[in-house]
Amino acid sequence: MSNVLLTSIGSVAADIAIKSLKRLGYRVIGADIYPREWVADAYNVDAFYRVPLVSDAGSYLSVIHDICMKESVNYFIPLIDPEVDLLNESRGWFEDHGVTLCISTKRSLDIIRNKKSLQDFIEANVPETNGIPTLMVNDVDKLPWDYPVVVKPYDGRSSQGREYVNSDEEWETYKEKRADAKSIVEPFVSGRLVMVEVVRQDSTGKCICIPRRELLSTPHGCATTVRVYANPELEAASCVLAERLGINGCVNFEFIEHEDGRFFLVECNPRYSAGLEFSCLAGYDCVANHLDCFGDREIDDFDMGSPIIVARKYEEYVTSVERGEQWSCMR
Repeated sequence: MSNVLLTSIGSVAADIAIKSLKRLGYRVIGADIYPREWVADAYNVDAFYRVPLVSDAGSYLSVIHDICMKESVNYFIPLIDPEVDLLNESRGWFEDHGVTLCISTKRSLDIIRNKKSLQDFIEANVPETNGIPTLMVNDVDKLPWDYPVVVKPYDGRSSQGREYVNSDEEWETYKEKRADAKSIVEPFVSGRLVMVEVVRQDSTGKCICIPRRELLSTPHGCATTVRVYANPELEAASCVLAERLGINGCVNFEFIEHEDGRFFLVECNPRYSAGLEFSCLAGYDCVANHLDCFGDREIDDFDMGSPIIVARKYEEYVTSVERGEQWSCMR
C-alpha cells in the first residue's frame, strides 16, 4: 500500500481527492493549518496533522519533512497555490528521500505561476491559444486599452486582489495607493468562464481535456453549477498549450468565452481545481490518472459522451461537543 500526503484538506478539492484515493486503496495522510475539529475532512483521512502556515516556509517544510518520514510518504499532493510555489523551489529534499512531488516541472510552474510570463509565453509560442495582453502596472504611463481594465497580482489566486478600473482617476489612484511590484493590468474581456480540466502525462505525451462552462458561482469564483461538455476545438488547443508548457499531471485552464465564440486564456491553476469533482462525475477519474502521470502507468482514455449539468451543495458536520473546558471529538 502506498501512502499519500494531501495538504490543505480544508480546501474544496480535498473531498473528491480523499474519496478517490481511499477507493484506490491508498493510505491518506491529511494536513491543514487549522485544528482537526475545524476541518470536516480531517475525519476522513487515515492520519491528520496540523501544520504551520506556508508563509512560514522554514517551519512548514520542517513539519512536512517530519510527516513524510514518520508516515513513509510515497506521494505528496499539495492543494493550494502557495504550497505549490514553495515546493517548486524546495524539490531536493523530497527527491533525496523518495517522496514523489505530484506537481509539474519547475520550468512549467515558473511560467504558469506568473500571469505575465504565461501570457508572454502564449504570444511567443502558442498561436493556437488566444492570450490576453498583459503589462506590469509600474511600466505603464498611458494605458493602451479602453476602460474598464483589470488589475491584479501576477501570482494571485481565487480572484484575490483583482479589481476593475473604470476611469483615468481610478487608474491614477490605483497606481498611487494600491499598486505594487507584482501588479499587472489587462484589458477587460467579457464573456462566460469556461474551465478545462487537463490531465497530461509527459512521459507519453497523452493528454485528456474536459471542459465545463460555469453557470453559477460564488463571488470568489467557486462554481456551484456547471455544464460539462465536449468541445473538440478547445480541447485540442488546450492539449497543445499543455504540451508546450510541459505540463505533467492534473491542472486547470481558465478561459473566458467571448460572445464572438473565441476563448481567451485567463490563467492556469497548477493543482486540483475547486471544480475537480465535476470532471470526475463526468466519468474521468482525474485523481487516479494524476497519480499515474507520476508513475509507470499510462493514463486512461476518455470519451465525454452526452453533456451533463452538475450542481454542488454543501453539508455540515458536528466535529466536537464542548463540555465546560473539555472538547469531546465526535467521529
